[in-house]
Amino acid sequence: MVLQLIFVLVAILVGARLGGIGLGVMGGVGLAILTFVFGLQPTAPPIDVMLMIAAVISAASCMQAAGGLDYMVKAAEHVLRKNPSKVVWLSPIVTYLFTIVAGTGHVAYSVLPVIAEVATETKIRPERPLSIAVIASQQAITASPISAATVALLGLLSGYNISLFDILKITIPATLVGVLVGAFYSLYVGKELEDDPEFQKRIAEGEFETKKIHTKEVENNRNAIISVLIFILATLFIVLFGSFDGLRPSFNVDGEMVKLSMSSIIEILMLSAAALILLFTKTDGIKATQGSVFPAGMQAVIAIFGIAWMGDTFLEGNLPELTASIKDIVTATPWLFGFALFVMSILLYSQAATVRALMPLGIALAISPYMLIALFPAVNGYFFIPNYPTVVAAINFDRTGTTRIGKYVLNHSFMMPGLISTAVAVGMGLLMIQFFS
Repeated sequence: MVLQLIFVLVAILVGARLGGIGLGVMGGVGLAILTFVFGLQPTAPPIDVMLMIAAVISAASCMQAAGGLDYMVKAAEHVLRKNPSKVVWLSPIVTYLFTIVAGTGHVAYSVLPVIAEVATETKIRPERPLSIAVIASQQAITASPISAATVALLGLLSGYNISLFDILKITIPATLVGVLVGAFYSLYVGKELEDDPEFQKRIAEGEFETKKIHTKEVENNRNAIISVLIFILATLFIVLFGSFDGLRPSFNVDGEMVKLSMSSIIEILMLSAAALILLFTKTDGIKATQGSVFPAGMQAVIAIFGIAWMGDTFLEGNLPELTASIKDIVTATPWLFGFALFVMSILLYSQAATVRALMPLGIALAISPYMLIALFPAVNGYFFIPNYPTVVAAINFDRTGTTRIGKYVLNHSFMMPGLISTAVAVGMGLLMIQFFS
């Protein structure tokens, strides 16, 4: 088992370094070794999760192609420029809401340059709003009803009669409080902009020039608004069906009434939303595949395909040994499982892949479903090593040089806001399940 685990971890580490679809395809290599070398029987691939993500990404991509994301960014820019002194508080709220609506943190790219420039123009250290805005976009993944991670968790907990509302009623307030506490910390990070040595150096050397950045104009406001409304309406229906079982259609299967699964509902509603957006806005379907959302989402699908399949196969093949070795510790202190989720997310660079790879072990260890929901925000650990795309983008957008990777790599601008937000979110979740479970 130890030798198999080494091969699994090597596949994860190499895949993470390859980037893109590298994580998923290296999962395939790890699966091949487990199957052909160690003789483990492959489990069923996570088809439902992959199809749900594909459906959500299809709808989000169509909304982007119709100008919906540009419209949202333009609205965010208006709010930020109207309240520049509150940029440290408003920026994380904006990226948090964007991610909840779109189901992916990659939507933050569009608003990060606006945040950086509004802060600079107001003489506020850009590191403060940028760092917590990026963290907020990550935390919101575990609060979004249509994110790949939430969809994966819902699928795993479906056998416990856990609804989508059961997850969201804990993760939304928990992560929101975590983000706000992180924002409060960020208010006091570093020196004031005009006193920052790096900023002073750039001014002295003529590297910094004053310029005003505006987001691009929306080509067709009507189409953009229609696409946003359709997407949000589909999301609300998903929350509604996921919260009230009685609303879901039932079918007679071999004499037994079976309700339509949430995976099917998400797939049907999101594919329909994508179609309606294309039809009502007369948007070219090819254009939907050429934006930033589609390739990012498809990378998540491939990552879950390979990593989750490899992880499930390893877990199923070694379940008795794994549970026997750590069951006593986890039973006594189940919150320690959160540390395992956090570390795994650092390796996998994906909340959804972390959920699919490790949550089944938590279920096998008989950790209560509400405890797993409370620990869910712990999968937001990929800020730890500062090479995730949104982290890199935020550093590059800050022309003042205050948002940076430290001398020792791990002492970067996102470390403390990320640790604080994640710890507070998990702590809030653990407190809330005392009342809900």
